[in-house]
This record gives sequence, C-alpha cells and structure tokens, in this order.
Amino acid sequence: MADPKGFLKNGREVASRRDVAERVQDWDEVYPDGIGRALLPIINTQAGRCMDCGIPFCHQGCPLGNIIPEWNDLVWRDDWDGAMDRLHATNNFPEFTGRLCPAPCETACVLGINQDPVTIKNVEVSIIDRAWGSGYVRPQPPEWLSGKTVAVIGSGPAGLAAAQQLTRAGHTVAVYERADKIGGLMRYGIPEFKMEKKHLDRRLDQMRREGTVFRAGVDVGGDLSGPQLLARYDAVVLAMGATQARDLPATGRELGGIHQAMEFLPQANRVALGEEVEGQILATDKDVVIIGGGDTGADCLGTSIRQGARSITQLEIMPQPGGERPTGQPWPTYPMTFRVSSAHEEGGDRVYAVSTQEFVGDADGNVASLRLVEVDAKFQPVEGTEREIPAQLVLLAMGFVGPEQPGIIEQLGVELDERGNVRRDESYAASVPGVYVAGDVGRGQSLIVWAIAEGRSAAASVDAYLTGSTTLPAPIKPHERPLVV
Repeated sequence: MADPKGFLKNGREVASRRDVAERVQDWDEVYPDGIGRALLPIINTQAGRCMDCGIPFCHQGCPLGNIIPEWNDLVWRDDWDGAMDRLHATNNFPEFTGRLCPAPCETACVLGINQDPVTIKNVEVSIIDRAWGSGYVRPQPPEWLSGKTVAVIGSGPAGLAAAQQLTRAGHTVAVYERADKIGGLMRYGIPEFKMEKKHLDRRLDQMRREGTVFRAGVDVGGDLSGPQLLARYDAVVLAMGATQARDLPATGRELGGIHQAMEFLPQANRVALGEEVEGQILATDKDVVIIGGGDTGADCLGTSIRQGARSITQLEIMPQPGGERPTGQPWPTYPMTFRVSSAHEEGGDRVYAVSTQEFVGDADGNVASLRLVEVDAKFQPVEGTEREIPAQLVLLAMGFVGPEQPGIIEQLGVELDERGNVRRDESYAASVPGVYVAGDVGRGQSLIVWAIAEGRSAAASVDAYLTGSTTLPAPIKPHERPLVV
C-alpha cells in the first residue's frame, strides 16, 4: 500500500491549466510544459491517496485492466521506472489515454464512494511523460521473426495497439492509412490543445524502430483491393474506426456553411501543424453553432475560439445533467454529470434540451440562422419555445453511426451485425478466415481505452491463429463490458 493514511490526510489535487487569455492565442496544450510535467510536484502525494483496496474496482472500470494500485504505490515510493513497467504491462499508449480518456477508472474508485476519487488519469500521464523525458521508453524489437505477415488497416489507437503487439510477437506487420500521415483521428481529429502530435510521433518512431512498417496515403479498397490484401498477407486486422458521421436531415441542410465536425477539425489541425489548406472552413468573425454536446463538439468549440469566432453556441438535445451522481447511476457506474472541459472554460454558450427545426439561408444560398425549439423529457417540441439564432457556420458533432461500408468491407465480403458494424466472434475473427476486427469498426463509436484494449486482444487472437498459441495478453472479449457504462 502507498500511504496508509494518504486518503485521510490529503484531498484531490489536479494540475492547473494555463490562463485562458494566454492559451486561446496558440494551439499548444492547455497545460504549462505539458500535463505530465505540470503534475510532478504534486503527483507523489496524489498517488499516496490510493487505498490499495481489497477489491480494486478501478481495474474493472478500465477496459485495459490497468494495474492501478500497483503503479500508484510505486510512484509514492518514487520508483518511477517500476511504475512505467507496470503501466506498460497493460497499456501500449498511456500518453494518449492520459490525455484523451474520460477516466472511467476514477468513477469506479472505491474512495469515490464518499470522497473525491484518486487522480488516476493524472498519475498515469505523469508516469509516462517522466519516462519519455528520462529516456526509459525504448524500442522493444522481437528476438526472432515468425515469417508470418499481417496487414493492419487503420492507424488509430486500435490499429496501432494491434500492430505493436504483433510486431513484438515476431510477425512482419504493415499498417495502412488512407490519410497522408499515420495516426487516424489522433492525428487530424484531436486538436493540438488537447494532445500535441509530438506525443504521437515519438511513439510511432518507437514502433518503426521495432520493425512495424507504416504505409500512409494508401486507400485500401481503392489502391489495394480486398482480394489483393488476402493474397499478400497471412492475416488482416480491420481497425478503420466508425467514420460514418451522423447527419441531421433538417430543412435547409443543403445550404452552404453547414459541415460535419470531421470536415472542420482536420483542416484546422493541418493548419495548426504548419500545413496549407486550400478553401479552409473557418470560424473567423462568424456566429458558430455546434450541434452536439460531446467531446467532438468541445473540440469544435476550442478550435472556433482560437480561430476568432464572433459567437459560439453549442446545442444539446439532452437536458443539462446535474453536478451530483444521479440515483439511477450508482457507484461504480460512469455517471452522466455536468462536466466542464478546457474548451468550455474558454467561452461559448451551452444550450440544453433543444432541437434544430430548420436552417435558414441567405440570398447566396448560405446558412444565415438556425431555428430551434425546446424539447421535453420525451424529446417532443414544447409549444411556444421556438426561436431563431444567427449562424453563418454550423458544425454537426453528433457522433458516428458506423464504418464506411463501400470499399474494403464490401470487397472482403465480411458479415455485418444489426448496427452495420463488422461482425466478429469471441476471438475477434470476422466471417472471412484470416480477417480480424478491432476497435470502433466492430464495436461502434467508443472510447480510446476500448480501442487499445480491443487492439491488444485482437493481436493475441491473430498470434494464436498464425502460430497455434500465444503469450500476448488479451484484456477483454468483444462483448464484455466493465462495471462502468
């Protein structure tokens, strides 16, 4: 156990973000010198709050099965190298999850029953940032090669996790990505102020040194067909994500100035990284309306603020959640509570329990305003609550409905489930022999921790398929769920 009285002596403390007036002027992470460095002065004390519970529900709350009490204890004892080894035993990319995961482990923390939970996510990112800074994170190339080849389609967290595990098992792995650079949505979907791409690039460099081959700018299903893929490789892992965005078929949807979030965000990210984007969608000097109250909507909010929007309104059809855990979502479930992201601190208005009725255009065929109405608990319009708000840019951030089916999915002839995702069995195998499925393409839109966990589990199944057995860890089965929702 760390400090036996730590949770009694010390309260929860988290890193301070940079001043809003400063950080909205740049695209750097919102924490000074990165969150890991900002936390180091306080993190030993925070790790000491861990109670080393007899039944640590944080394990069950995390799809990766992170061994949280052990690395809390090691940090408290100032054994940072040991803590990193424990962290990497279950998570290939803690620098990603430590920045992007909503931390379901914390809502499952036993201390959180009647106190503020342990700052698990903050301890995690501090461990890995310190490990990178000390040079302790090194490539782990395999001692021998199996002679087997694997193609991983998609370079998001699921694909990268599967690729790293399989490479370390001795297989020759090629990761295909249709974008011009590797990283999936972590590259162009996540703004710099949430995760600077240097964290992604140094992990990719480690993977290259281990032997993983990256092939960006290749449209699998176009440049390389499904039959060609099966003929060239001994196994294929589909990890393309769920990139088909949910649309809003309201009157006026065809007007100019209405875009999906994933049209807007990648362009902004490219420009922030020094690239040129012709005809970039910009929020500058516009009244921006963001439809969708989740993380993607918050990313659009922070990006619009940095581009100099005149006003920003974020709409959500659900009612505003309360600040306390609802009675119907008891510990250790993940509760729907009112949360404030770094972007929400920076500006904009959040409007709850409203539905879009119509987009109103101007004489040039561009959106000029949006008509909305308040809705009741059954999402039915409340008479007399209609109103119109200005909008020269509307961003749709309502999530994703599944993978894009034209292309590789159709060419491979894999079966789909009732939701349109690629069907897989308990070993992550698709209906076509040698094809495996990991992450959102099989699960549907989900969290980064689920993607990494499924990538690791699918890799174990692929290894067993290729060699007859495996020593790779398999955190979860496809249909298993932790105690949190």
